[in-house]
Amino acid sequence: MAEALKRNLFEDVPIGAADEVFEEILAHGDVRIERIVSNGQRSPNGFWYDQAENEWVILLSGRAGLQIDGDDDVVVLAPGDSVNLPAHRKHRVAWTAEDGPTVWLAVFY
Repeated sequence: MAEALKRNLFEDVPIGAADEVFEEILAHGDVRIERIVSNGQRSPNGFWYDQAENEWVILLSGRAGLQIDGDDDVVVLAPGDSVNLPAHRKHRVAWTAEDGPTVWLAVFY
């Protein structure tokens, strides 16, 4: 594999950033892949993501709680856990770990 194609998703993880960090890794046609790094952030009160595309997300490190509109329980995510969110399925980040970075990989399709 050419070195230029190699990427480690755990390199250069921003630690302690005031805001979540969204980094596009790849975009091609109707597919977009992002690395998201959270450092204790959560969605603002009353805010819901309502996206036009489907999203599959996997938690790579850290911990997080995801709230899905219409569900009473918060989905607690640990490393390796994934969630598939159909387009326009409203959701929000209830919480992310405050003791270190939470790294997500999101695939929009």
